[in-house]
Amino acid sequence: MKRILLSVPHMGGREQIYVREAFATNWLSTVGPNLTAFEREFGALVGLPSVALASGTAALHLALRLVGVGPGDEVFCSTLTFAAAANAIVYQGGMPVFVDSDRATWNLDPDVLSCALRYRVALNRLPKALVVVHLYGQSADMDPILHACAQYGIAVIEDAAEAVGTLYRGKPAGTLGDIGAYSFNGNKIITTTGGGMLVSRNQAWVDKARFWSQQARDPGLAYEHSELGYNYRMSNVLAGVGRGQLEALDLRVQQRRAIAFRYRDAFADLPGISLMPQASFGVHTNWLSCFLIKEEHFGCSRDVLIRVLDQANVESRPVWKPMHLQRLYAGCECYGGEIAADLFRRGICLPSSSSLSREDQLYVINQVRAAGNAKPLLEFEMEPEAIA
Repeated sequence: MKRILLSVPHMGGREQIYVREAFATNWLSTVGPNLTAFEREFGALVGLPSVALASGTAALHLALRLVGVGPGDEVFCSTLTFAAAANAIVYQGGMPVFVDSDRATWNLDPDVLSCALRYRVALNRLPKALVVVHLYGQSADMDPILHACAQYGIAVIEDAAEAVGTLYRGKPAGTLGDIGAYSFNGNKIITTTGGGMLVSRNQAWVDKARFWSQQARDPGLAYEHSELGYNYRMSNVLAGVGRGQLEALDLRVQQRRAIAFRYRDAFADLPGISLMPQASFGVHTNWLSCFLIKEEHFGCSRDVLIRVLDQANVESRPVWKPMHLQRLYAGCECYGGEIAADLFRRGICLPSSSSLSREDQLYVINQVRAAGNAKPLLEFEMEPEAIA
């Protein structure tokens, strides 16, 4: 049997049209019509000026430089996240300080953040910035986070790498703070195979990010450089892929949500397995379908379930290992951490590709049910449109 993977690219068809145009017109570098159009179209989607980059990590790095993070500066950061959020802080010579998760969203806990900032005021050691991560397609609760940071003049960078299409109180995640960073990696809800986007309401910052991303080459015929730059620009070819993907974003969100809710309903009779919370304040895209396992009720641990699925040729993974538990960041301060550690210990990501067939999903469901000593399902009772 073929292996069922966690999250694979899903092409819609029009990507090839834009890519062929790039080849036909020989726009194969980091300039060209697709690149200009992709930035314009993404900017229209989120309502902010945008610059297309080589990766979401590049967007985070430039964002931290734009808000002035430098050597020795402390930057608060969600602990339950992929390493890129913390690594980008270190690229600038900064020191990550990690903040625990909220069980209600799995994202950064606003109450822990507020307490940490009050404590830091007393020490006269406020952080330079905050990197808040929107996990697995769900927005953090941004209103209290923004309020807490505004009290102390702390810049807010949103790592929306996993949250293209996510909404917070009707607004796109990534557009609420000072700067937002998105990823179009091959496993994301839409992809350019590799790429990212930086957005900000500050047009001057977006222009500066574009300048830095092109090796900070000064205007003129000669290769003159007065600032440090990077090779961070997206190519016109990959931007063509992005344009086609962007046209299918709404459908991909619907498909990912339908997959998550089919899992939820198929496990409704099983004790000890629960879908990642769906916060009431926004639209959770469920980029990945994540569940918590309570071993004493489900019948096996999260790690045993992963092994069972692997033997059945199904890819699954733990949720992110918190940064404060990583050897790389063992010396860094962390406020709280127990909630993030528990989510990591019990959290599992199941196959979530928007192209996942109903037959393959039913197979995954029955492998999970078998691990929990439950009877198999013969078919779905829920139609794919019945998502809530």
